[in-house]
Amino acid sequence: MSKVRCAIYTRKSSEEGLEQDFNSLDAQREACAAYILSQASEGWSLLPEQYDDGGLSGGTLERPALKRLLADIEDRHRGRLQG
Repeated sequence: MSKVRCAIYTRKSSEEGLEQDFNSLDAQREACAAYILSQASEGWSLLPEQYDDGGLSGGTLERPALKRLLADIEDRHRGRLQG
């Protein structure tokens, strides 16, 4: 069985509601984490890093968490990060 490391990226285009204790980003992450857990028997595992861009449009790639996720993927691919 192959090992599949999973990262969760969440985004919300407006800042409305982000100040709540449980917001849209949390709900997105929770749903994704539950799905990844459901696939554990297939070798899926959730990485601990969180990649959240709240209040940023999907119409641009100028999103800090997305850039960090892509950099982390590249670093793992090149063997610079473990996990």
